Amino acid sequence: MIPQVKLSRELGLGLLLFYGLGNIVGAGIYVLVGKVAGLAGYLSLLSFIVACVIALFTALSYAELASRYPVSAAEAVYMQEGIGNKFLSIAVGFMIILAGLLSAAVIAQGFVGYLNQFIEINASLAIILLIFILTIISIIGIKQSVVVATVFTVIGLFGLLFIIFLGFDNILHPSVPYVQFSPTLSFTDINVIFLGSFLAFYAFIGFEDMVNVAEEVTEPKKIFPLAIILALAISTLLYILIVLVALQTLSLQALEDSTAPFADMYKSLTGKDPILISIIGIFAIVNGALIQLIMASRMVYGMAKNTWLPSFFTQVSAKTKTPIRASVVVALITIGFSLFLDIVSLASLTSMLILIIFTLVNITLILIKSKKIAPKGIMQVPIWVPYCGVVLNLVLISMKLFFA
Repeated sequence: MIPQVKLSRELGLGLLLFYGLGNIVGAGIYVLVGKVAGLAGYLSLLSFIVACVIALFTALSYAELASRYPVSAAEAVYMQEGIGNKFLSIAVGFMIILAGLLSAAVIAQGFVGYLNQFIEINASLAIILLIFILTIISIIGIKQSVVVATVFTVIGLFGLLFIIFLGFDNILHPSVPYVQFSPTLSFTDINVIFLGSFLAFYAFIGFEDMVNVAEEVTEPKKIFPLAIILALAISTLLYILIVLVALQTLSLQALEDSTAPFADMYKSLTGKDPILISIIGIFAIVNGALIQLIMASRMVYGMAKNTWLPSFFTQVSAKTKTPIRASVVVALITIGFSLFLDIVSLASLTSMLILIIFTLVNITLILIKSKKIAPKGIMQVPIWVPYCGVVLNLVLISMKLFFA
């Protein structure tokens, strides 16, 4: 009998942090900042802040769970450990995979908007070529894939910092009085903020993808909590500054209509063709898609290893140490979503799925903490953290379902 090839532990804190940051700061901010402005107007800044607060409590819960159970198919395993229902574990696993595929499809569509700054190309052809190339990269090897993702992340972060630098004077000397950024206590303003938060929430998801490469991290119990918290903190600070620049640089209508908002901000701030920032935007968006494809393929592999999917998907290449079959299937489904759904629908579906998953993850941590003694050396959060996570996630889901 041929021994089962295992995933290779090659990711340290730096690569894991950039892996998470690359996913968080990809299409969410490069593409959707204008769409959030179209929903929430000058209250968009508060929408992003509310989304961050909601994500924070779940991120802390993930930090403890990742330290307790550093495995692939992480959320499905958490469900099994906490709730003990196999069918719920499988359902959550499928939701994570679906969310990853939808998210990759969002990013693929965002890629076309920035690519069109250079060349006119058939959108379907561009998406297919992008997913094909990224799948090849993801198959080559986890370390090589994450090194590529890290380089792209650095480029994407530079793009954020560059726009902040160019527009910082607009923040200090605003053309729109900041009083317009303050809400009234009316239901209309509160509703608008939460509806904007629902879409802005997409820009904060990504830390949960980090846990699905746990079997490829060198010291997962020690590294994961720090990497998750740092990724969310860094992305939040950058988002606040970017949203301020966007609202002080372009009109609300221009932001809402833009398919490449960073390119339009650059053009407005400098009066020059947005060649540089469009190239950076392409790298940032491509990076987000690569990370989603890696995550989804590892989730499929992890579920198959737990016998929740056919063993066909457990095959790991002896040469590359990556799950090739899972990677190919993930790519094909992503192409399908990209070609048949629009970007806002894809992002909204992703946010809804992730909020449901986050609610279940917080409930799971509550149950685990109530019935299992924590192993030594892991990060632990107070019990009120997952309780707050449950309540806040449900509030955002309810606002979307009943008041949109």
